[in-house]
Amino acid sequence: MMTSVGTSWQNLRFAVRILLKSPGFAAVAVLTLALGIGSNIAIFSVVNGVLLKPLSYPHPEELVAVSHTAPGINLTNVGVSPSMYFIYREQSRAFEDIGLYGDDSVNVTGLEAPEHLRALDVTDGVLPILGIPPVLGRWFNREDDLPGEPDTVMLTYGYWHRKFGGDHSVIGRMIDVDGKAREIIGVLPQRFGFLDEPDPALILPIKLDRATTLLGDFSLQGIARLKPGATMAQANVDVARMLPIVARSFPTPPRYSLKAYEDAHLGPDLRPLKRAVVGDVGDVLWVLMGGIGLVLLIACANVANLLLVRVEGRRQELAIRVALGASRRAIATQLLCESFVLSLIGSGLGLGFAYGGLQILVAMAPPSSLPRLNEIGIGGPVLLFSFGAALVASLLFGSLPVLKYADVRLGTRLREASRSLSAGREGFRARNALVIVQVALALVLLISSGLMIRTFRALMHAQAGFTSPEEVQTFQMSMPAGEIRKDEQVIQMQQDIIHNLETIPGVQSASLSTSIPMNGSLAVGLLLVEDQTSAPGRVPPARWFNFVSPGFLASVGARLIAGRDLRWTDIQDKMSVALVSENLARECWNDPLDAIGKRIRTGANDQWSEIIGVVNDIHYEGINKPAPKSVYWPIVPRDFAGQDNFAIRDVTFEIRTRRAGAEDFLKEVRQAVWSLDPNLPLAEARTLGYFYGRSMTRTSFTLVMLACAGSVALLLGIVGLYGVLSYSVSQRTREIGIRVAMGAQSFHVMRLVVGHGLKLVLIGIAIGLAAALGLTRLMASLLYGVSATDPLTFAGVVILLALSALAAFYMPARRAMRTDPMVSLRNE
Repeated sequence: MMTSVGTSWQNLRFAVRILLKSPGFAAVAVLTLALGIGSNIAIFSVVNGVLLKPLSYPHPEELVAVSHTAPGINLTNVGVSPSMYFIYREQSRAFEDIGLYGDDSVNVTGLEAPEHLRALDVTDGVLPILGIPPVLGRWFNREDDLPGEPDTVMLTYGYWHRKFGGDHSVIGRMIDVDGKAREIIGVLPQRFGFLDEPDPALILPIKLDRATTLLGDFSLQGIARLKPGATMAQANVDVARMLPIVARSFPTPPRYSLKAYEDAHLGPDLRPLKRAVVGDVGDVLWVLMGGIGLVLLIACANVANLLLVRVEGRRQELAIRVALGASRRAIATQLLCESFVLSLIGSGLGLGFAYGGLQILVAMAPPSSLPRLNEIGIGGPVLLFSFGAALVASLLFGSLPVLKYADVRLGTRLREASRSLSAGREGFRARNALVIVQVALALVLLISSGLMIRTFRALMHAQAGFTSPEEVQTFQMSMPAGEIRKDEQVIQMQQDIIHNLETIPGVQSASLSTSIPMNGSLAVGLLLVEDQTSAPGRVPPARWFNFVSPGFLASVGARLIAGRDLRWTDIQDKMSVALVSENLARECWNDPLDAIGKRIRTGANDQWSEIIGVVNDIHYEGINKPAPKSVYWPIVPRDFAGQDNFAIRDVTFEIRTRRAGAEDFLKEVRQAVWSLDPNLPLAEARTLGYFYGRSMTRTSFTLVMLACAGSVALLLGIVGLYGVLSYSVSQRTREIGIRVAMGAQSFHVMRLVVGHGLKLVLIGIAIGLAAALGLTRLMASLLYGVSATDPLTFAGVVILLALSALAAFYMPARRAMRTDPMVSLRNE
């Protein structure tokens, strides 16, 4: 054992000494490997942080995201209703506990200037299910979650430090939230993060009342912890068992029947919580991991070529070692040690590159581009991957010199080879094969990045349904009952704010709505169409609802296809009217013009609303997702789902102006609002262009990563091609000299060199095209407006690669054309 360790240490020392004698070769090889290994480490860090790393909660494998499907109304993702929550909590055989949560936004007053803050509404079981205790105070208990009990609140660590300076005596203090005094009962730890949601400032109890709970209302999300030994399949079966119990245990909302609820065909859709958090980003990351892996292969091929050339220069040394009795194993071990040392140094340098790149990525990437962004970093698994990458790389590029030269008959082979100083074809086969591989892999990567460029361009030129989003200023506002009690006052306040906004210099129009394009927060509801009946046993499919004020279309830059827009007189006169999207009009009446005058409603006993206008299709969830079939109801709905003329208190304002985004303009906006009520804070002041850009962050992230990988692959491929041609010219100097002496013209010499290189490139392109035709289909889900086999992209990349190859041919061909036959023959 000691002898083996000593021999290994001696081989490593000798490998380092040999590399130090060739600093130029070592530097080029190390930098090449650092690029390949470093890029792989960086992407693996992202894959590990997002996909592989467990959620940062105790026993995360037991955590379940609870949701449902409703194929009867064409919905694939339905939340959890309070009625389901009570039955699941009381009768589940698979859940240890279940909780509900929902995003919220609240106004906090009485602490200096009023603030509009992100909040999280939870039932009392949510935080204990996650298993992260507060650093101060306590969790919510059952009493906190009961209607009629004193109002309480928990603070997140960041808000506690920002607003209260980390004061430990904050427990028991009162703060005004939406006009209600709430007692602070706890502070969550700094490491607390709720799934992948933006960090809230406050945590509030939902306070569900079982006695008044009805069927329906699926606006909340569910989270559960499985009992020890329970499986996901058992939990899905258990939920399916309890769904009929839910239907029998609670009354239906007014004007809705139990049959409508049953016809939705609700079913369980439980998933591991991590899968719900990560979503479909795994497709993107695995594509990137594969692409960056190709860069490592190209880098290894490049270094293998360098090693082959270098080892050929050491034939005399190796022959002497064989003559002195060195075994094939000893020669192979020494050559592999040199490869491993190169790879280890390259891996260390690549680790530094990866660390710097990740710092830039985390700092610059929008939160919407990647889930779990704050969990990406270099830890134990990444360091282990780094060592593994170094080991694999050393075997990849070190095996060829070993197979070629670690032979006990090396002395005989070298004597035979020494009879001719011009290398034959067999001597170039390995290097030629490596260049072909590099060209093929580079072609695959370049085509992948080309497809993403075409996708990004298609997204940029797609019809979003609105114009000049950078000229639309938006902000959110909440008017809680604790601040403005009567619905009539809320409606009047909203109209007064719009009037004040319209008086600001430069404002073209102002409006409000419950959702804005690209924010993906439309409400969902059933839609009944007069004189159109659904098939027996089926309820109408769900549609997307947006509640808007007059002027919404002008503010966001949408247009009418037919009919007219909403007017304030429609609201003042309590007219039952609505607008619909073009795709909904075509689905129901084939022609948008035929939709005008038709009538729709949401409940079987609601009053019919007349369609007065058809709006062009607007994308709400991103350009790459279809525009939803939408209904635009007045901001003050009349006889809607059993309610009449109720106020919508959480709204978003839209202002069209060329001053959008300017700080001085936002100051005037705040003044316009606070002149009416100083306790109404503005939140999420963004331009519509911000939401438009955010909808494409994942595409742009994929594009940048693949473009970088493709560029590195192209560079390494061209360097490899240049190296092989240069070495070929140097080894064929005598042959070229003879050809020139026999009368060969410069054109013939150039054709000799370029023909050799062109042959390698064409073979590599052919192999790369075949591989790309199969591999690019794996990224079909990432593409938009372009097919995975787009001929224009394939042709463009082939031309780019061919032109780059010609640039690599130039220097070797020029050197060959300047060969002096007398000098080359004299040297021989």
